[in-house]
Amino acid sequence: MRMTRAVLREFGAPLAIEEAQTPSPATREALVRIRAAGVCGSDLHIASGRDPRIRLPLVLGHEGVGEIVALGGERRDVHDRDLAPGDVVTWDRGVVCGECHYCAVRRQPFLCPRRQVYGISRDGCYATHLLLSATTRIVKLPPEVDPATLVSAACSGATVAHAFDYVRLTDDDLVVVQGPGPLGMFAVALAHHRGAGKVVCIGTERSRHRLELAREFGAAEILTTDGMSQQERISRVRNLGGGFPPRIVIDCAGTTGAFADGIEMVAPGGAYLLVGVGAPLPDVPLKLYEQVTRKSATLQGVWVSDTSHLVQAVALVLSRRYPFERLVTHRFPLRQANEALAAVASRAALKAVIEP
Repeated sequence: MRMTRAVLREFGAPLAIEEAQTPSPATREALVRIRAAGVCGSDLHIASGRDPRIRLPLVLGHEGVGEIVALGGERRDVHDRDLAPGDVVTWDRGVVCGECHYCAVRRQPFLCPRRQVYGISRDGCYATHLLLSATTRIVKLPPEVDPATLVSAACSGATVAHAFDYVRLTDDDLVVVQGPGPLGMFAVALAHHRGAGKVVCIGTERSRHRLELAREFGAAEILTTDGMSQQERISRVRNLGGGFPPRIVIDCAGTTGAFADGIEMVAPGGAYLLVGVGAPLPDVPLKLYEQVTRKSATLQGVWVSDTSHLVQAVALVLSRRYPFERLVTHRFPLRQANEALAAVASRAALKAVIEP
Protein backbone atom coordinates (compact mmCIF):
# COMPACT_ATOMS: atom_id res chain seq x y z
CA MET A 1 0.00 0.00 0.00
CA ARG A 2 1.26 3.48 -0.88
CA MET A 3 0.96 6.67 1.14
CA THR A 4 1.25 10.36 0.23
CA ARG A 5 3.35 12.86 2.21
CA ALA A 6 4.19 16.57 2.07
CA VAL A 7 7.95 16.69 2.63
CA LEU A 8 10.14 19.65 3.59
CA ARG A 9 13.40 19.13 1.72
CA GLU A 10 14.78 22.67 1.78
CA PHE A 11 14.14 25.53 4.22
CA GLY A 12 12.14 28.29 2.60
CA ALA A 13 11.11 26.08 -0.33
CA PRO A 14 7.62 24.65 -0.98
CA LEU A 15 6.79 21.25 0.49
CA ALA A 16 7.16 18.42 -2.02
CA ILE A 17 4.18 16.07 -2.46
CA GLU A 18 5.65 12.57 -2.63
CA GLU A 19 4.59 8.93 -2.63
CA ALA A 20 6.12 6.36 -0.28
CA GLN A 21 5.55 2.82 0.92
CA THR A 22 3.12 2.66 3.83
CA PRO A 23 4.86 1.05 6.83
CA SER A 24 3.50 -1.98 8.64
CA PRO A 25 3.31 -1.82 12.45
CA ALA A 26 5.77 -3.86 14.47
CA THR A 27 5.07 -4.99 18.02
CA ARG A 28 2.88 -2.46 19.87
CA GLU A 29 3.09 0.09 17.06
CA ALA A 30 -0.06 1.60 15.54
CA LEU A 31 -0.62 2.66 11.96
CA VAL A 32 -3.15 5.49 11.67
CA ARG A 33 -4.81 7.08 8.69
CA ILE A 34 -4.60 10.83 9.27
CA ARG A 35 -8.07 12.39 9.42
CA ALA A 36 -6.88 15.91 10.31
CA ALA A 37 -3.48 17.60 10.70
CA GLY A 38 -3.30 21.02 12.29
CA VAL A 39 -1.14 23.74 10.77
CA CYS A 40 0.56 25.34 13.78
CA GLY A 41 2.36 28.67 13.81
CA SER A 42 5.52 26.80 14.74
CA ASP A 43 5.27 24.91 11.44
CA LEU A 44 6.07 28.24 9.81
CA HIS A 45 9.19 28.54 11.98
CA ILE A 46 10.20 25.02 10.97
CA ALA A 47 9.60 25.53 7.24
CA SER A 48 11.61 28.76 7.21
CA GLY A 49 14.56 27.32 9.16
CA ARG A 50 14.00 29.31 12.36
CA ASP A 51 13.81 26.20 14.58
CA PRO A 52 17.39 25.05 15.31
CA ARG A 53 16.28 21.49 16.11
CA ILE A 54 15.23 20.58 12.56
CA ARG A 55 17.05 18.12 10.32
CA LEU A 56 15.86 17.60 6.74
CA PRO A 57 14.10 15.98 5.01
CA LEU A 58 11.05 16.09 7.27
CA VAL A 59 7.31 15.58 7.10
CA LEU A 60 5.79 18.42 9.13
CA GLY A 61 2.77 18.25 11.42
CA HIS A 62 2.77 17.73 15.18
CA GLU A 63 -0.99 18.09 15.64
CA GLY A 64 -2.94 15.07 14.48
CA VAL A 65 -6.15 13.09 14.75
CA GLY A 66 -6.37 9.78 12.95
CA GLU A 67 -8.15 6.48 12.55
CA ILE A 68 -6.36 3.27 13.48
CA VAL A 69 -5.72 1.10 10.43
CA ALA A 70 -3.59 -1.65 11.94
CA LEU A 71 -2.02 -2.58 15.27
CA GLY A 72 1.10 -4.57 16.03
CA GLY A 73 -0.57 -6.51 18.82
CA GLU A 74 -2.71 -5.48 21.74
CA ARG A 75 -2.75 -1.76 22.61
CA ARG A 76 -4.70 0.33 25.10
CA ASP A 77 -5.06 4.08 25.37
CA VAL A 78 -4.05 6.22 28.36
CA HIS A 79 -7.44 5.55 29.98
CA ASP A 80 -6.86 1.77 29.72
CA ARG A 81 -9.41 1.35 26.92
CA ASP A 82 -8.76 -1.32 24.29
CA LEU A 83 -7.77 0.01 20.88
CA ALA A 84 -8.86 -1.55 17.60
CA PRO A 85 -8.84 -0.73 13.88
CA GLY A 86 -11.45 1.92 13.13
CA ASP A 87 -10.97 3.79 16.42
CA VAL A 88 -10.54 7.57 16.16
CA VAL A 89 -7.54 8.69 18.21
CA THR A 90 -5.15 11.48 18.98
CA TRP A 91 -1.75 11.11 20.63
CA ASP A 92 0.92 12.84 22.65
CA ARG A 93 3.14 14.53 20.06
CA GLY A 94 6.19 13.95 22.25
CA VAL A 95 7.81 10.53 22.61
CA VAL A 96 9.99 10.28 25.72
CA CYS A 97 12.38 7.64 27.05
CA GLY A 98 10.59 7.08 30.38
CA GLU A 99 13.88 6.21 32.07
CA CYS A 100 15.92 9.39 32.51
CA HIS A 101 16.08 11.65 35.55
CA TYR A 102 13.41 14.01 34.20
CA CYS A 103 11.03 11.21 33.22
CA ALA A 104 11.45 8.86 36.16
CA VAL A 105 12.49 11.04 39.10
CA ARG A 106 11.33 14.60 38.51
CA ARG A 107 8.20 13.50 36.60
CA GLN A 108 8.78 16.23 34.04
CA PRO A 109 8.85 14.22 30.80
CA PHE A 110 8.57 17.39 28.73
CA LEU A 111 12.22 18.00 29.72
CA CYS A 112 13.41 14.54 28.66
CA PRO A 113 16.72 15.05 26.82
CA ARG A 114 15.82 12.21 24.44
CA ARG A 115 12.31 13.49 23.72
CA GLN A 116 11.31 13.24 20.06
CA VAL A 117 8.36 14.96 18.43
CA TYR A 118 6.24 14.01 15.46
CA GLY A 119 6.68 16.67 12.80
CA ILE A 120 9.82 18.07 14.40
CA SER A 121 12.38 15.33 15.11
CA ARG A 122 10.51 12.51 13.35
CA ASP A 123 8.07 12.51 10.46
CA GLY A 124 4.67 13.94 11.27
CA CYS A 125 1.07 14.34 10.21
CA TYR A 126 1.21 16.07 6.80
CA ALA A 127 0.58 12.64 5.27
CA THR A 128 -2.15 10.15 4.58
CA HIS A 129 -0.68 7.73 7.15
CA LEU A 130 1.53 7.88 10.23
CA LEU A 131 3.18 5.09 12.18
CA LEU A 132 2.95 5.65 15.94
CA SER A 133 5.77 4.15 17.99
CA ALA A 134 5.26 1.51 20.65
CA THR A 135 5.75 4.12 23.39
CA THR A 136 3.50 6.82 21.94
CA ARG A 137 0.65 7.57 24.33
CA ILE A 138 -2.71 7.41 22.59
CA VAL A 139 -6.08 8.93 23.54
CA LYS A 140 -9.21 7.32 22.13
CA LEU A 141 -11.86 9.81 20.97
CA PRO A 142 -15.62 9.56 20.47
CA PRO A 143 -16.29 8.28 16.93
CA GLU A 144 -18.64 11.15 16.11
CA VAL A 145 -16.10 13.92 16.85
CA ASP A 146 -15.01 16.30 14.09
CA PRO A 147 -11.27 15.53 13.93
CA ALA A 148 -10.43 19.08 12.84
CA THR A 149 -11.87 20.50 16.07
CA LEU A 150 -9.50 18.36 18.17
CA VAL A 151 -6.16 19.00 16.46
CA SER A 152 -5.38 22.18 18.41
CA ALA A 153 -5.66 20.27 21.69
CA ALA A 154 -2.48 18.38 20.79
CA CYS A 155 -0.29 21.50 20.86
CA SER A 156 -1.98 24.80 21.78
CA GLY A 157 -4.34 23.23 24.29
CA ALA A 158 -1.78 20.95 25.91
CA THR A 159 0.85 23.69 26.19
CA VAL A 160 -1.60 26.10 27.80
CA ALA A 161 -2.74 23.39 30.22
CA HIS A 162 0.92 22.98 31.18
CA ALA A 163 1.16 26.72 31.88
CA PHE A 164 -1.62 26.49 34.44
CA ASP A 165 0.41 23.95 36.44
CA TYR A 166 2.49 26.91 37.65
CA VAL A 167 -0.32 29.06 39.07
CA ARG A 168 -3.39 28.63 41.23
CA LEU A 169 -6.31 30.76 40.15
CA THR A 170 -8.76 32.43 42.53
CA ASP A 171 -12.09 34.09 41.83
CA ASP A 172 -10.62 37.58 42.32
CA ASP A 173 -7.74 37.12 39.86
CA LEU A 174 -7.40 39.32 36.80
CA VAL A 175 -5.84 37.25 34.00
CA VAL A 176 -4.55 38.94 30.85
CA VAL A 177 -3.98 36.90 27.68
CA GLN A 178 -1.75 38.46 25.02
CA GLY A 179 -2.67 37.27 21.53
CA PRO A 180 -6.03 35.92 20.31
CA GLY A 181 -4.76 32.98 18.23
CA PRO A 182 -5.42 29.29 19.03
CA LEU A 183 -3.01 29.48 22.01
CA GLY A 184 -4.79 32.55 23.27
CA MET A 185 -8.26 31.01 22.88
CA PHE A 186 -7.21 27.99 24.93
CA ALA A 187 -5.67 30.30 27.55
CA VAL A 188 -8.86 32.36 27.79
CA ALA A 189 -11.03 29.23 28.00
CA LEU A 190 -8.86 27.50 30.61
CA ALA A 191 -8.59 30.62 32.77
CA HIS A 192 -12.37 31.02 32.63
CA HIS A 193 -12.95 27.29 33.16
CA ARG A 194 -10.73 27.26 36.25
CA GLY A 195 -12.46 30.17 37.92
CA ALA A 196 -10.50 33.33 37.23
CA GLY A 197 -12.34 36.44 38.36
CA LYS A 198 -11.94 38.26 35.04
CA VAL A 199 -10.16 37.36 31.83
CA VAL A 200 -8.97 40.06 29.40
CA CYS A 201 -7.69 39.29 25.91
CA ILE A 202 -5.37 41.77 24.18
CA GLY A 203 -4.61 42.15 20.49
CA THR A 204 -4.48 44.63 17.64
CA GLU A 205 -7.23 46.11 15.52
CA ARG A 206 -6.16 43.72 12.78
CA SER A 207 -7.23 40.86 15.05
CA ARG A 208 -10.52 42.47 16.07
CA HIS A 209 -12.62 39.54 14.80
CA ARG A 210 -10.48 37.12 16.82
CA LEU A 211 -10.83 39.26 19.92
CA GLU A 212 -14.60 39.26 19.52
CA LEU A 213 -14.49 35.46 19.30
CA ALA A 214 -12.47 35.40 22.54
CA ARG A 215 -15.59 36.66 24.32
CA GLU A 216 -17.25 33.35 23.47
CA PHE A 217 -14.34 31.54 25.11
CA GLY A 218 -14.76 33.45 28.37
CA ALA A 219 -13.08 36.83 27.95
CA ALA A 220 -14.99 39.41 29.99
CA GLU A 221 -13.14 42.24 28.23
CA ILE A 222 -11.12 42.67 25.06
CA LEU A 223 -8.62 45.40 24.29
CA THR A 224 -7.03 46.64 21.07
CA THR A 225 -3.79 48.47 21.70
CA ASP A 226 -3.08 50.20 18.38
CA GLY A 227 -1.64 53.69 18.75
CA MET A 228 -1.17 53.46 22.52
CA SER A 229 2.07 53.99 24.38
CA GLN A 230 3.20 51.25 26.72
CA GLN A 231 2.08 53.28 29.71
CA GLU A 232 -1.35 53.79 28.15
CA ARG A 233 -1.69 50.04 27.51
CA ILE A 234 -0.75 49.22 31.09
CA SER A 235 -3.12 51.88 32.43
CA ARG A 236 -6.02 50.55 30.34
CA VAL A 237 -5.45 47.02 31.61
CA ARG A 238 -5.27 48.25 35.19
CA ASN A 239 -8.56 50.11 34.72
CA LEU A 240 -10.21 46.91 33.47
CA GLY A 241 -9.11 45.30 36.73
CA GLY A 242 -10.73 47.97 38.85
CA GLY A 243 -7.44 49.74 39.41
CA PHE A 244 -5.38 46.62 40.13
CA PRO A 245 -2.78 45.13 37.75
CA PRO A 246 -3.22 41.53 36.57
CA ARG A 247 -1.84 38.83 38.83
CA ILE A 248 -1.37 36.53 35.86
CA VAL A 249 -0.29 37.54 32.36
CA ILE A 250 -0.04 34.85 29.68
CA ASP A 251 2.06 35.49 26.59
CA CYS A 252 0.44 33.75 23.63
CA ALA A 253 1.89 36.16 21.07
CA GLY A 254 5.56 35.18 21.24
CA THR A 255 6.96 38.59 20.27
CA THR A 256 9.49 40.91 21.89
CA GLY A 257 6.83 43.63 22.05
CA ALA A 258 4.45 41.40 23.97
CA PHE A 259 7.22 40.52 26.43
CA ALA A 260 8.09 44.16 27.07
CA ASP A 261 4.45 44.87 27.93
CA GLY A 262 3.74 41.70 29.87
CA ILE A 263 6.66 41.82 32.29
CA GLU A 264 5.88 45.47 33.06
CA MET A 265 2.16 44.79 33.41
CA VAL A 266 2.18 41.89 35.87
CA ALA A 267 1.27 42.69 39.48
CA PRO A 268 3.59 42.38 42.48
CA GLY A 269 3.50 38.75 43.53
CA GLY A 270 2.13 37.80 40.12
CA ALA A 271 3.32 35.52 37.34
CA TYR A 272 4.16 36.04 33.69
CA LEU A 273 3.74 32.76 31.78
CA LEU A 274 5.71 32.54 28.52
CA VAL A 275 3.66 30.15 26.40
CA GLY A 276 4.05 31.70 22.95
CA VAL A 277 7.83 31.63 22.42
CA GLY A 278 8.37 28.68 20.11
CA ALA A 279 11.53 29.81 18.31
CA PRO A 280 14.55 32.01 19.13
CA LEU A 281 13.80 35.74 19.41
CA PRO A 282 16.04 38.81 19.49
CA ASP A 283 17.31 39.72 22.93
CA VAL A 284 14.84 41.73 25.00
CA PRO A 285 15.57 44.25 27.76
CA LEU A 286 14.75 43.06 31.26
CA LYS A 287 15.04 45.17 34.41
CA LEU A 288 15.61 42.40 36.90
CA TYR A 289 15.38 44.60 39.98
CA GLU A 290 12.34 46.67 39.01
CA GLN A 291 10.35 44.12 37.01
CA VAL A 292 11.11 40.84 38.77
CA THR A 293 12.91 41.01 42.12
CA ARG A 294 11.27 44.14 43.54
CA LYS A 295 7.84 42.80 42.61
CA SER A 296 8.56 39.22 43.77
CA ALA A 297 7.19 38.29 40.35
CA THR A 298 7.55 34.92 38.66
CA LEU A 299 8.87 34.83 35.11
CA GLN A 300 7.91 31.32 34.01
CA GLY A 301 8.96 29.62 30.81
CA VAL A 302 6.54 26.98 29.56
CA TRP A 303 8.05 24.37 27.27
CA VAL A 304 5.70 22.00 25.41
CA SER A 305 3.62 19.57 27.49
CA ASP A 306 3.15 16.01 28.66
CA THR A 307 0.34 13.48 28.29
CA SER A 308 -1.61 14.76 31.29
CA HIS A 309 -1.85 18.17 29.63
CA LEU A 310 -3.10 16.64 26.38
CA VAL A 311 -5.80 14.80 28.32
CA GLN A 312 -6.92 18.06 29.97
CA ALA A 313 -7.08 19.87 26.63
CA VAL A 314 -9.05 17.08 24.96
CA ALA A 315 -11.51 17.03 27.87
CA LEU A 316 -11.99 20.79 27.59
CA VAL A 317 -12.82 20.54 23.88
CA LEU A 318 -15.12 17.56 24.35
CA SER A 319 -16.99 19.36 27.15
CA ARG A 320 -18.53 21.55 24.41
CA ARG A 321 -18.58 24.42 26.88
CA TYR A 322 -16.55 26.54 24.46
CA PRO A 323 -16.92 26.83 20.66
CA PHE A 324 -13.61 25.28 19.61
CA GLU A 325 -15.15 24.36 16.26
CA ARG A 326 -15.12 28.09 15.50
CA LEU A 327 -11.30 28.09 15.52
CA VAL A 328 -11.20 26.05 12.31
CA THR A 329 -11.57 28.61 9.53
CA HIS A 330 -9.79 26.86 6.65
CA ARG A 331 -9.59 23.23 5.50
CA PHE A 332 -7.24 21.94 2.79
CA PRO A 333 -6.53 18.61 1.10
CA LEU A 334 -3.00 17.29 1.56
CA ARG A 335 -1.93 18.34 -1.93
CA GLN A 336 -2.62 21.94 -0.91
CA ALA A 337 -0.36 21.82 2.17
CA ASN A 338 1.62 24.81 0.87
CA GLU A 339 -1.59 26.83 0.55
CA ALA A 340 -2.44 25.86 4.13
CA LEU A 341 0.90 27.20 5.38
CA ALA A 342 0.38 30.39 3.39
CA ALA A 343 -3.07 30.91 4.92
CA VAL A 344 -1.56 30.77 8.40
CA ALA A 345 1.40 32.98 7.46
CA SER A 346 -0.92 35.67 6.07
CA ARG A 347 -3.21 35.42 9.12
CA ALA A 348 -6.14 34.70 6.80
CA ALA A 349 -6.70 31.52 8.81
CA LEU A 350 -7.27 31.43 12.53
CA LYS A 351 -6.75 27.67 12.36
CA ALA A 352 -5.97 25.86 9.13
CA VAL A 353 -6.38 22.09 9.00
CA ILE A 354 -5.13 19.63 6.40
CA GLU A 355 -7.56 16.77 5.78
CA PRO A 356 -5.73 14.08 3.77
